[in-house]
Amino acid sequence: MTTYLQSLTIPSSIFENQAASVLLPVALGAAVGYGTRPTEVKKTYMALKQPPLHPPSWVFGPVWTVLYAVMGYSAHRVASAGLSALAAPSVIENTRHAMSIYSLQLGINLIWMPLFFVAKRPVEASVDIVTLLGLNGYLAYLYSGIDETAAWLQVPYLGWLSFATYLCVGAGHLNKWDFNGKDLKRS
Repeated sequence: MTTYLQSLTIPSSIFENQAASVLLPVALGAAVGYGTRPTEVKKTYMALKQPPLHPPSWVFGPVWTVLYAVMGYSAHRVASAGLSALAAPSVIENTRHAMSIYSLQLGINLIWMPLFFVAKRPVEASVDIVTLLGLNGYLAYLYSGIDETAAWLQVPYLGWLSFATYLCVGAGHLNKWDFNGKDLKRS
C-alpha cells in the first residue's frame, strides 16, 4: 500500500509542466539561501571547525542550483510517465506516492540551512540531512519503477547528500555539537 498525502504534495500540475517543475525547487532553494542572510552564513561557515575535504563556501550555491534543477526535471519525468492516461493504475498510485515523498524531501531539504546556520542546531540539522538522504534513496527506488532515467538522475543528488551529511556531522562533532553561545574560532 502506498501513501498519497494530497494536502502535503505539490500539485501534479506543477510536476507535469517541465518549466514549473524545474523552477520551483530552484526558486525555493534560492529564497531560503537569500533569506538566511548569506553574509552571516558565510561568516559562520568560515568560523566553524570543518572536517577534511570541505569545499570553499562559494561552491554550495552553484551545486545546489544544478541539483535543484535536476531534481525538478526528474520529478517532471516521473509525473509525465506515471500519470499518463496509458499508465496502469498501480503505476499511477506509485507515482502519486513518489510525488508525496518528493514534496516531503523538498521541505526537509529546505529547512536544513536555517537549522544549521540560523538556529545553529547541528544535532537537528544532522537528523534532518540523514532523513533527507534516506528519503532520497527511497525516492530513487520509487522512480526506478516509473522512469529509469529519472532514477539515475537522482544519483548526483544522493552523492552530494552523502558528502553534505559527512560535512554536517563532521562540523557538528568538531564543534562539540554547539554552535551557540560561544565565539566560533576558525579552524
